[in-house]
Amino acid sequence: MLASRMNNLKPYVPGEQPKDREYIKINANENPYPPSPEVKKAVIDFVENNIQKLGLYPDPDSLALHAAVADMLNKTGGVLSRAHVENGQVSPDPKDRIPFTVTPDMIYTGNGSDEVLSFVFYAFFDSKEKLICPEHSYSFYPVYCGFYDIPRLPVKLNDDWTLKTDKMVQLANENHSSTIFANPNAPTSLSLTREQVRAMLEKAPSDRVFVVDEAYVDFDGESVIPLLKDFKNLVVVRTFSKSLCGAGMRSGYIVANPELITAVTTVKNSLNHFPMDAVTQVAATAACNDAAYYVECAKKVCKTRSDFISFLKEKGYEVNDSKTNFVFLKKDGLDGKKAYEFIKENGILVRRFDTPGIEQYLRITIGTQEQMDKLKKIMNRL
Repeated sequence: MLASRMNNLKPYVPGEQPKDREYIKINANENPYPPSPEVKKAVIDFVENNIQKLGLYPDPDSLALHAAVADMLNKTGGVLSRAHVENGQVSPDPKDRIPFTVTPDMIYTGNGSDEVLSFVFYAFFDSKEKLICPEHSYSFYPVYCGFYDIPRLPVKLNDDWTLKTDKMVQLANENHSSTIFANPNAPTSLSLTREQVRAMLEKAPSDRVFVVDEAYVDFDGESVIPLLKDFKNLVVVRTFSKSLCGAGMRSGYIVANPELITAVTTVKNSLNHFPMDAVTQVAATAACNDAAYYVECAKKVCKTRSDFISFLKEKGYEVNDSKTNFVFLKKDGLDGKKAYEFIKENGILVRRFDTPGIEQYLRITIGTQEQMDKLKKIMNRL
């Protein structure tokens, strides 16, 4: 009864959401802080004063949201944790200043970055060429490869969990391949610098799309958006789910040259002309318009992360120098599965993968300082 293509599907496994009790949930890299009060006000205003619009189709092109995303990126430089706020006005750190103006026609928005990634896979990755990606990266990449019948060529990481960038470029040239990776990477939490990515782009095939997934870049990474000026084949994928406190409203976006945005829009219009509902467009636009709030949230996450990493190192854990809103850790002599189960029994959810090579590691999202202090007390008993 089922189509043969079903044989290639291996669904994505998200962080668990058990209903048996109340948990502190730091297993899915969500932001512990609520959306901006301006988002709440905008949504309430929409429902109270524009309820008739819920009976109409939303703007299929999300034009107001595209303009708001572009404006936010220009003001912040694409890295919230380093942006500066003075008298409510946001400006980028000199390190992150974008050397051109991001315009709305360089933005595509969709129903979460997972849907955006799906359209990217369909538009740019061919079944005839292998896709280059790290062995350990966002676990939706192999799911989409199976879904769209795209052969994948995973590249092992270095022993210190960094990417083998030279090897990835070599394989991309040998196979005339596109490339995708998360930067900062997940679950390792490590990041390439902008210049390291530039070096890859300079050597990779210029007629194949090169995708950098920046879901976590706002937590002290280096955005590659400035490289769009020099590399027409670069596509940057980003999300509202992490630094913009919006995992529940499902909004993600692409920053790329307009020709590539047009290609992804064609895919969207061939599948679902209206992927972003009206309320989400209003909420996401309001979020972009209050960048100052999210700058402070990102800074708080980074401060709590630094404190937690210091705790882990004092307790003898091996932990990477995270540039994300999570940490990736293990401890010699401590079984990863047992540690995960003990923490869960004590009311906190963290993430553990059964994937060979990382099964002894835990990935722990940075929560509020209070939540992390509770976790420390539990980990002291491991």
